[in-house]
Amino acid sequence: MKNLFLILCVLVYTFGYSQKKVLQTKFITDNITIDGKIDEEIWKSAPIATDFIMYQPDNGKVIPENKRTEVKVLYDNDAIYIAALLYDNEPTKILREITKRDDFGTSDFFGIFINGYNDGQQNFQFFVSASDGQADCISTESTGEDYSWDAIWKSKAIITDFGWVVEMRIPYAALRFSAEDKQTWGLNFFREIRRDRQKYTWNFIDSKVGSFIQQSGVLEGIKNIKPPTRLFLLPYTSFYLNSNSSQKTTGTLKGGLDIKYGINDAFTLDAMLIPDFGQTKYDDKLLILGPFEQQFNENRSFFTEGTDLFSKGNLLYSRRIGGRPSIYPTTTDKETITDNPSSVNLINALKISGRTKGGLGIGILNAVTEKTYATIENTITKETRREEVAPLTNYNVLVLDQRFRKNSSISFINTNVTRNAQFRDANVSALVWDLNTKKNTYNLSGNFKYSYINALEEKKGFSTTMNFAETSGKYRYSFGADLVTKKYDNNDLGINFETNYYSIYGNANYRILNPTKHFNTFRVNYNLYTQFHKETGKTQGNNININVNIDTKKNHYVGFGTNISPIKSYDFYEARDNNRYVILPERYNAWLYISTNYNNKFAFDFNPYYAIFNETNRNTFEISLGPRYRFNNKFSLNYNFYFERKNNDKGFVDRIADLNTTNPQIIIFANRKVATYSNTLSGKYSISSRMNFDLAIRQYWSYAENKNYLSLEQNGKLVDYTNYATNKNSNFYSWNFDLSYSWWFAPGSQISVLYRNNGANFEREINKKFGEKFTNLLNNEALNHTFSISVKYFIDYNTIKNKF
Repeated sequence: MKNLFLILCVLVYTFGYSQKKVLQTKFITDNITIDGKIDEEIWKSAPIATDFIMYQPDNGKVIPENKRTEVKVLYDNDAIYIAALLYDNEPTKILREITKRDDFGTSDFFGIFINGYNDGQQNFQFFVSASDGQADCISTESTGEDYSWDAIWKSKAIITDFGWVVEMRIPYAALRFSAEDKQTWGLNFFREIRRDRQKYTWNFIDSKVGSFIQQSGVLEGIKNIKPPTRLFLLPYTSFYLNSNSSQKTTGTLKGGLDIKYGINDAFTLDAMLIPDFGQTKYDDKLLILGPFEQQFNENRSFFTEGTDLFSKGNLLYSRRIGGRPSIYPTTTDKETITDNPSSVNLINALKISGRTKGGLGIGILNAVTEKTYATIENTITKETRREEVAPLTNYNVLVLDQRFRKNSSISFINTNVTRNAQFRDANVSALVWDLNTKKNTYNLSGNFKYSYINALEEKKGFSTTMNFAETSGKYRYSFGADLVTKKYDNNDLGINFETNYYSIYGNANYRILNPTKHFNTFRVNYNLYTQFHKETGKTQGNNININVNIDTKKNHYVGFGTNISPIKSYDFYEARDNNRYVILPERYNAWLYISTNYNNKFAFDFNPYYAIFNETNRNTFEISLGPRYRFNNKFSLNYNFYFERKNNDKGFVDRIADLNTTNPQIIIFANRKVATYSNTLSGKYSISSRMNFDLAIRQYWSYAENKNYLSLEQNGKLVDYTNYATNKNSNFYSWNFDLSYSWWFAPGSQISVLYRNNGANFEREINKKFGEKFTNLLNNEALNHTFSISVKYFIDYNTIKNKF
C-alpha cells in the first residue's frame, strides 16, 4: 500500500508539472495608473497566476508560502497590464541595487515572458527589479537572450511591508502577434530571490529537458485587438569638442535620425540616416604578435539590437562595416603617408527583420560606406597626392530561417560585398540546420558554406560542419567534425582565421540536476579535439580538456581544469607562408577560477593559469585578480589586474632574402620574453535607475623582448641564426579613460554626456620603467581629449495620433 501511494504521488507530480498552465485575462475600459499601488477596482476580479515552482537550483521545488507570488494580467485596445505581488517574510533583506537599464546588478527581479505566436520559438522578455529598474530582451533557444533589444514600456516597483509589488504596462507595439480575432499567447512569469540565488517560474521549466521557451504556459482571453502601427522616430543631435597637444581644439555639431517602422504585424524596418557612433565604448586593443587580426566586440547599437537572425551561420562580423580601409597605400622611397584614416565612414544602413506565423524568419541588412582616401607627401618636393584605400562599398546580408516543430530550424544565409571599380567583390552562402527531437533529447546541427571571391583571380572554397548531441539528462555527450578548404574565405564581411583543415571532436559531461549536501550545481566536462592539415594530414592541433565547474551552497563559483596537447603539432600559419610550417612542442596546462558570491558587498574573482611546454625553459604564467566592492545600492567599484608572462616564446618576426643559396628567402623567428600588464577600473553611481554616472579606465602595456633570433628550416624546426641584427622588439602601451553621465528623461529619450581621453604608442625600444612609460603616455602629443553631449528624443506615432 505504501509503494502504491508513492507511485500515485509521483504520477500526480509528473502529470501536474507536464501540463501547461493556463491564465485567463480580462478586457478593461478603465484607466490604470502604473504606480505600483494596484488599487484600481478591476484588479480585484482578475484571475491569479500562482503556485510558482523553482527553476534553479532545486529544480521542481514548490515556492514556500512565505515567498508566494501572485500575478494578474488585464488588457485593453492598446496594451496589456501586469500586477505582481511578490511576498517575502523578510522585506528588509530584499536586495535592490540601483543600476542602469538592462543591468540586473545585485537585486531581486520579476519578469514576464510573452510569445505572441505561441510557437515555442521566441520570447519577448520584460523584467523589473526591486530597485525599480527595467530590463528587456528577445530570447530564442538557438541564440539565447539578446539584451541589446530595447522596447518602450512602463513599470513601477515598490517595497511593502509584506514584500514588494510590480505593476507594468506593455504596449502592443513592443510585441509581435498575428491579426487574428482570438489570441492565444505563450506566457511565463519569472522571479529571482537574489539573496538566496533562487529562481522560480509560474509554468514549470524542467531542467532535464534541453529547452526553455517550449515549456511556457498559455495566456487566453485576448480578443479583437489589432497590431498597432509601429512607427518610431529617434532624431538626435550631438556636439563634440576634440583636442590634443598637437592641434587646435575643434568643435563638431552632428545631427541625424533613426527610424523604426513596422511593415506589418511580423516585420520591422530599422533605418539609420547620418550615423553617429562617437559615444560608443572604446576598443580594448592588444599587442598582436601572431598571424591573425584582433577581433573586436561590436559596440554600435544598430548592429547589436535585434540581430538574432543575422547571427545565423556566424557569417557576419559587423565590424567590417565601417572598419579599417581594405587597401594599404603604396609609396615610393621618397614618399611618406601623412594621413591614412583608421576607419571608413558609414553613409547609411537599414535592416528588415521579422518572422511569419508559419515560422519563416526573414532578415535583410544593407549598409553603404563612402569612398576613402589616404594622403601621401613627397619628402623632397613636398607635393601631396591622394590614393584611394577604400572604394564606395555596399554590404548586404540576407537570412531565411524556417522554424518548425517548435524546436528546429533550417536557414539559408547569403552575405555579399560589392566594391566599386577595380577592388574585389565577395559572396558567401550557407545552409545551416538545427534539428531536435520532439522531446528535446537529441540534436543534430551543422552547416555548409560556400565562398566566392571575384578579384584579379577568382577564388572558390567551402566549409562544412556536422555535430550530434544528447541534450537532456544528467549524462550528456556530443561529437562532430569540420572540413574547411584552402580557398574558403568569408573575411570580407565575416571573420575566419584558419582554413585548409579537417577536425574531429567530442564531449562527454555529467551534471547534477538538483542541489546536493555540498553543491547547488556541479558539472564535469571531458573534451577532445584534433585538427589535421587537409593537404598533408599533419596534426595542426590536438587538445584533451577536463574541467569541473561548481556552485557551492554559499553561492561561490569554483572552476578548475587541465588542457593537454600530448603530441607535437604543425602550425601552418605562424610562418606567414602558405607552404611552410613550424613544429609546436607538446603542452600541458592547468587553471583555476574562483568567483565569490556577488551578493556580498565585497567579492573577488581569482584566475591563475600555468602552462609548460616540452621545450627547455619554455612556459607561460597568467593571473587575473578582480576585487569588487558595493558601497551601497547606488555606488560600486570593480577593479581587475591581469598579468601574463611567456618565457622562451617562439614567434615570427621577419622574412629576408637569402643571397647565398637558391632558397629565395629566410623566415626569421625570435626566441622572446613576452610580458603583459593590464589594469582596469569600472565604477557606477546611480542616482536612480534612469540617471547614472559611469566610469571606465583601462591601462594596458605589453612587450615582446627578443633574446636571440632563429631561422625556420624546411622541416619545421628552428635553429640559431646570428646574421640578423635588426631590432624587432615590440612595445605597445595604451590608456583609455571614460566618464559618462546618462539621463533617460522620457521613455526612450536620453541625454548623455561623455568625457574621454585616450592614447596609444608602439615602439621598438623597450623601457621597463612602468611609471616612466605611463607618465610619457599621458604627456604624449597623441593623447586625445573629447567632450561630447548627445540628445536623443523618442517619438511614437501612436502617441501623437492619440493626442490629435
